[in-house]
Amino acid sequence: MTANEIREAVLSILSDIAPDEDLSQLKDDVAFRDQLELDSMDFLDIVMELRKRYRIQIPEEDYPALASMTSTVEFLEPLLKDA
Repeated sequence: MTANEIREAVLSILSDIAPDEDLSQLKDDVAFRDQLELDSMDFLDIVMELRKRYRIQIPEEDYPALASMTSTVEFLEPLLKDA
C-alpha cells in the first residue's frame, strides 16, 4: 500500500469509529486525540480494526506511533508495503 492508500484506510476506520466527527479538517501532524473526541476504547478499536483488516500485529509498546496521521502512516508503511 502507498502512503495515500494507508491514509485513506485510516480515515475510513476513523469514520467508522467516530461517525459524527468532521474528518475533512483533520491535521496530519496533530494527535488524533487532540482533534477528535476519542477515548482509550476508541483508540483500541482503531488498533483492532487495523489488525483485523490487514492481519498485522501492533504491540502495545508501539501504540504511541499511532498518535497522528503522519506517525500512523509512517509506522504502517513498512508493515503494509505488500498489502
